[in-house]
Amino acid sequence: LASGVTIEQIARAIRESNLDVGARTLEINRAEYLVRGLGFIRSVGDLEQTVIATRKHTPIRIGDVARVTLGPAQRRGALDDAGAEAVGGVVVVRYGENPLEVIQRVKAKIAEIAPGLPSRTLADGTTSRVTINPFYDRTTLIHETLDTLSTALFQQILITIIIVLVMLRNLRTSLLISAVLPLAVLAAFIAMKATGVDANIMALAGIAIAIGTMVDMGIVFAENIVQHLANPPANQSRARVIAHAAAEVAPAVVTSALTTVVSFLPVFALTAAEGKLFRPVAYTKSFAILAALLVSMIALPAFAHLLIRRRPSEARPSSTNAWLILIVVGISLLLTRDWLPLGPGHHFITNFLFVAVTIGVLLLAFFAFQRAYVPVLRWSLKHKALALLLPVGILAGGVGAWSSLGREFMPPFDEGSFLYMPTTMPHASFGQALDMLHTMDAAIQAIPEVDRAVGKLGRAESPLDPAPVSMFETLVTYKPEFGVDADGDRVRYWREHIRSPQDIWDEIVKAANAPGLTSAPMLMPINTRIIMLQSGMRAPMGIKVYGPDLETIEAFGMELEALLRDIPAIRPETVFADRVVGKPYIEIDINREAIGRYGLTIGRVQDVIQVALGGKMLTRTVEGRERYPVRARYMREERDSIEALGRVLVSAPAGEQIPLEQLAEIRYVKGPQVIKSEDTFLTSYVLFDKLPELSEVDVVEEARSFLFGKIASGELEVPEGVSYRFAGSYENQVRSEQRLVLLIPVALTLVFLLLYLQFRRVVTTLIIYSGVVLCVAGGFILIWLYGRPWFLDFEILGTDMQHLFHIGTVNISVAVWVGVIALLGIATDTGVVMATYLSQRFRAEPPHTVDEVRERAVEAGQRRVRPCLMTTATTALALLPVITSQGRGADVMVPMALPSIGGMGSILLTLIVVPVLYAWVEERQLSR
Repeated sequence: LASGVTIEQIARAIRESNLDVGARTLEINRAEYLVRGLGFIRSVGDLEQTVIATRKHTPIRIGDVARVTLGPAQRRGALDDAGAEAVGGVVVVRYGENPLEVIQRVKAKIAEIAPGLPSRTLADGTTSRVTINPFYDRTTLIHETLDTLSTALFQQILITIIIVLVMLRNLRTSLLISAVLPLAVLAAFIAMKATGVDANIMALAGIAIAIGTMVDMGIVFAENIVQHLANPPANQSRARVIAHAAAEVAPAVVTSALTTVVSFLPVFALTAAEGKLFRPVAYTKSFAILAALLVSMIALPAFAHLLIRRRPSEARPSSTNAWLILIVVGISLLLTRDWLPLGPGHHFITNFLFVAVTIGVLLLAFFAFQRAYVPVLRWSLKHKALALLLPVGILAGGVGAWSSLGREFMPPFDEGSFLYMPTTMPHASFGQALDMLHTMDAAIQAIPEVDRAVGKLGRAESPLDPAPVSMFETLVTYKPEFGVDADGDRVRYWREHIRSPQDIWDEIVKAANAPGLTSAPMLMPINTRIIMLQSGMRAPMGIKVYGPDLETIEAFGMELEALLRDIPAIRPETVFADRVVGKPYIEIDINREAIGRYGLTIGRVQDVIQVALGGKMLTRTVEGRERYPVRARYMREERDSIEALGRVLVSAPAGEQIPLEQLAEIRYVKGPQVIKSEDTFLTSYVLFDKLPELSEVDVVEEARSFLFGKIASGELEVPEGVSYRFAGSYENQVRSEQRLVLLIPVALTLVFLLLYLQFRRVVTTLIIYSGVVLCVAGGFILIWLYGRPWFLDFEILGTDMQHLFHIGTVNISVAVWVGVIALLGIATDTGVVMATYLSQRFRAEPPHTVDEVRERAVEAGQRRVRPCLMTTATTALALLPVITSQGRGADVMVPMALPSIGGMGSILLTLIVVPVLYAWVEERQLSR
């Protein structure tokens, strides 16, 4: 180097020029003083004046042999906002904290520090100020999902009140039953607060799917009380009659509630991601059921004593009917204003007519069933074999539907934003990658449905984000389908041909397509983070390849990539194998014999390489609360080519300056851009995505079978020491399914024991189970129908019914199983109360002939038919706002609601099946 100094001397001088010391204390004039030696670098001038060595009493300073400047650190990441570079940060929530509360505290802190952010006055007189603008904020998502579910819950309560009013046509009794629902919901919220269950989408979903069972309890108690008050014993007071009526059905209702809670034990026992997701459903559903039980047993009889003061036959029908009509119309108008099922594009009157006709037609069907029930039941009791053909057919159809459904872990959840994660070639420079990111984000931002596109390349200053420069992450927030304009009216923000988030994703992929960029699977931010934490991959499905060295696993991954593109169920543009060893390297291979001739060591040569070429940090300046590294390296023109690297000088112990090219071989090679390992094996990924209409588990099984076939035929050869396995979110489904297969039979056994303790007859318990199985079959049939392209393929008043009811492929997932378990509770309730009425009638008047057996069955059925129809109507119709909701979270609720809605059609058949089977058993006993 100039003046005969070496790079090692410069490095040593820099280290020794930046030091503060303490020298304990001195006592002067009985005062104690702390002694400090100040030597920290304060400015560029301090470094320039640092002495390296002395030649003939003349100091050689750093400023004499080097240029000292302030400069930016080397970048391995960048942030882009719609095509313009920005600086960003990430807030990570502590484990166990409430995200919404943390976000609110962060916003408060941002507002607090905003006035102190740097600013300056520009030449034109305007002020430019640094501002903090969040580009990803879960607050909107949290509020939208909660609003969707809370709105649906409110609409469910309104529909339930309408159904109760119309079917009972008794204002006081209707008010009695309707009061159970809000009281039970409030009690459930109190229990949630007491137990620390947050009000999230899953927690509210648990209450939503419990509405039918909650109302059923009130209906059973109120119906029995009204019937007893209609014909009270002469010597009993009203209070005693009400107490006796409540006590008569209390055991059956308690058993029903307990069976519902017990049936949710499998959900409580779920682990991992599925446990975190669905345990709140089990908690809130149990809270709601137990709250409804307590309200029905304690509060409802007391309200009945206050409200029902005369016999139903003594009521004044004309005035009551007028009030009923006014109340029903008023509630219907309120429901329409809040619901708007046809959307804001249709007039309020049109929406009101749709609501009225939909509810009215279904209620007319229920009334028709109630009118035809007794004749149909009498015929079924006489022709049992023929009557049971339809239930057997439904059962067979349910089994067939279940076996044909696909399987996945969770239904897609619309988060309102996408995470587009393509990659470019490993050899791309930072500048080239940044240009590509700018272009891509600007193209995405130009899509009308996109609200904001913010992209990142490389890694942030965090060990949690070890991403290479070739990896892009663009967070795309899109506008909601509907919003409110300045006048307060609901408007649609999407173009006509955009019907779903999938359509927006297709637009993003089309706009972002560019040479040198791969495509990416459809991902959303929260789901992506869950997948990456669980599997390490940035795709919901993929193959992990394990092997002895990087070249082997990369080559095998490329073979898998080519084969996976040929599988029909996989989108070929999303298949991508990691380019493990595609990064260009300049290797400096030190010749040990050559350095030995000069008395050099490997460490000394490597130190020169680190400092002169890499700019190794030598010390760190201390400037108040801030710390900055100090680096020394050759100027860029002295290290910008492989020839220049060869001219780097290494000082030998004897003082010689030897060019690096004489001590090492410098060459270009290919190497890894990232090294991954799992279970001590080197690992690479082959990522892919499925077609939207297919399920994850089925696609993985098809791909696995396809590859097994290729291996068996010899077209694919697995190298020695290499293995592979499929990974992704489908593993959660497989794990949860295995656990549910074990736990659901245990729960059903416990339910069986509870029913046996209630009836003390195995036969009666099995008869109740027949109705339960029938309802589950009906639920699976509806799920199967949802996947048929012709189902509800028509328009009403210009509204596509398939879009309104979210018609599309529904795969079996944990959400569906939770819905099935909820259906078990409703079906068990119906069977228990029907069996209770049958047992009471047969005990009160034991039959002696077959005709008497059938008559007792008809009498019991008559008592149960209206409560059952009301339960069915409230359950099915109350879930209509859920399956027609267009807000955030509806896509998760629909799979949970479908089993209950489908099961309600079959539950009507249990009103035939249970009495027929019960009468058949009694007739056989008579014949013996």
